Amino acid sequence: MQDNATEVTAAGIARLAGVGRAAVSNWRRRHADFPKPVGGTETSPSFALVDVETWLRKQGKLAEVPLRERVWQQFAGHPEGPVTALVHTGCVLLLIHERPTVWLDVSAGSDERLAAILPGVLDQVLGPRLGATPGHDVHTERADGRSAAVNSPVPVNTPPTGHAQARPHHLPDAVNTPGSPAPSGLTGPAPALRTPTGPQLLPSVPLLRGAAELAAETGARQTFEFLLGRHLDANPRQYTLTPAELARLMADLAGPARTVLDPACGTGALLRAVDARPGQELYAQDSAPDLAALTALRLALHARATVRGAVGDTLRADAHPELRADAVLCHPPFNERNWGHDELAYDPRWEYGFPARTESELAWVQHALARLAEGGTAVLLMPPAAASRRSGRRIRADLLRRGALRAVVALPVGAAPPYNIPLHVWVLRRPDRTPAAPEVLLVDTGRFAGEGRGGPDWPAVRDAVLDAWRSFARAGRLAERPGSARSVPVIELLDDDVDLAPARHLPPPAHPEGAEALPLVRERLGETLRLTADLTPPPAEPAAPVRWPLTTVGELARGGALLLRTGGNGGHARVPVLTDHDVLAGTAPSGTLPESEEEAVLTEPGDVVVPVLGGGSVARVIDGATAGAALGRNLVLLRPDPAALDPWFLAGFLRGTANHRQASSYASTATRLDVRRLQLPRLPLEEQRRYGARFGALDEFERAVRRASRLGEQLVRGMYDGLTDGTVAPD
Repeated sequence: MQDNATEVTAAGIARLAGVGRAAVSNWRRRHADFPKPVGGTETSPSFALVDVETWLRKQGKLAEVPLRERVWQQFAGHPEGPVTALVHTGCVLLLIHERPTVWLDVSAGSDERLAAILPGVLDQVLGPRLGATPGHDVHTERADGRSAAVNSPVPVNTPPTGHAQARPHHLPDAVNTPGSPAPSGLTGPAPALRTPTGPQLLPSVPLLRGAAELAAETGARQTFEFLLGRHLDANPRQYTLTPAELARLMADLAGPARTVLDPACGTGALLRAVDARPGQELYAQDSAPDLAALTALRLALHARATVRGAVGDTLRADAHPELRADAVLCHPPFNERNWGHDELAYDPRWEYGFPARTESELAWVQHALARLAEGGTAVLLMPPAAASRRSGRRIRADLLRRGALRAVVALPVGAAPPYNIPLHVWVLRRPDRTPAAPEVLLVDTGRFAGEGRGGPDWPAVRDAVLDAWRSFARAGRLAERPGSARSVPVIELLDDDVDLAPARHLPPPAHPEGAEALPLVRERLGETLRLTADLTPPPAEPAAPVRWPLTTVGELARGGALLLRTGGNGGHARVPVLTDHDVLAGTAPSGTLPESEEEAVLTEPGDVVVPVLGGGSVARVIDGATAGAALGRNLVLLRPDPAALDPWFLAGFLRGTANHRQASSYASTATRLDVRRLQLPRLPLEEQRRYGARFGALDEFERAVRRASRLGEQLVRGMYDGLTDGTVAPD
């Protein structure tokens, strides 16, 4: 059933029709029958989805709206906002996942009937899986002792201490809509989710039907992940996310566990990464009601584990005070000054010392240890300053003396937000009756940092960290791995600073370009310089400018002479990712992308790849060695029809400086290229191949020059290092 109330923005229309936003603006100006705005603002109007779909089909610009896109537009245009839409959809998808035949029964008939029946049916599913309460308010105790409803417009437990602490709360109806008073005696943090009522569900019914149809094609879990992923991508500043690769690493460090807690669960990435076990219980808490609800639904759809979610400020109002978990995983908020320092001075969790106001991360560390069973493992993501700030040295010293801190892992830059800081992972154990361990493992993976925006080399990071940790866990110590890992006696760390930064305690690695390698580097440089001389282009004869008839990439794409695709999706398969930095530097694919429900764009020989940021005149023709890589962010792929376009001809003319200048936008601080506006001449295929051969020869010369530059830098650096460390004599 089509929802006449669903609205769509110009960006949504562009996505539906597979065009740029500029094309939508042109349609509005040129076509008097284009649908009129029904909402939004003068600068950002919105349109009725049904009217837009009808007009696009009438104009021949749309054969049929893809189901995924229809569901997304219904989701994005929900009258109560995307979070409410996602919570309602998640509830129904869990029903479909658990009891598909029940959904078929209740969805028959009118929208009003479905909305009226759903709450009772959802109670039967949400209660056993999530501990959700029926559609009434849940009360908590305020700091002043007065009772207040969780669903009041202002969050009860302030300040927030979840992953999204820097944003305003968008509170979903299923969590925060006022209702009748709660039963007496119900205090403490609220459950993560309560069943939405019929009137709350009614505006969502068209979306719920569409989501159910999509779930029949792709699965309930995949449908929820698709909507959640797109929502997170559309609101990157509202959420502090834990990358999937990092979550997987942290879960592997914790090891197999039956009971797992995340006290600052965010969107649930850490608990989702835990390996499933029979009878498993997952405990989650977050101060943001929307995140707690979404995490509970996400986990219930992901695995058969029992999910215990709660809303509340974990440090001030712990939802699980009696829990003794096998593992705790946590990505706490960093640098939080108002974490409860004044109220919690005598809290029994501060077993290793009362944290300073500036040491909120050490409060989270001790909370994690307090919720562990004896011998349990906690893994926390930490800012690097927590390893060395003087205000925390006494707590760090006590963690070391009592054997609670077992490892500190320095991650590469770009591993997690904030991406410009090399974060740390701390591995802790709840000390049992065995003597305190005399050594601590320190690991540095900084050398695996990726170049550009592709992120670090996660497979290499995982291998290095897990191999070192497992060897250390078996033997209680680790033989030195220069520049990478070593176990350090606790006594060596207990100085005035108690500095735990791995880089301060790891010897430098053996330099791969040491003195013994310099003759080989010099020989390779000489060969490359000779090759560069041979490839140097012949002198160019001056000629009068030629005025060809021109076409644009956009016109060629519309005419079928080439296919245009944009990158940025990881897909399901783990393949190398070609980043914009790889294209600019002429290097092999080096990036990674998180897995997603959107299919990755894989390169093929003869494709032309163009970066859209930075203002450089670059285009790269994909060869056999690069083919098969996924297309990264900020890249556009052009796949020419070999019967109409020569790829080297295409790439060469796209690199013209004047061409780039006229096709670039300079409206913001970053220059952005509109690839569709790039021009090239209309020439016969044979003439294209003549130009293509010359462009290919220039590309080979350029690669030789770059290789010579790298070898020269390697030789110079090796000489400097050899002269300064005494391995090379000055004469």
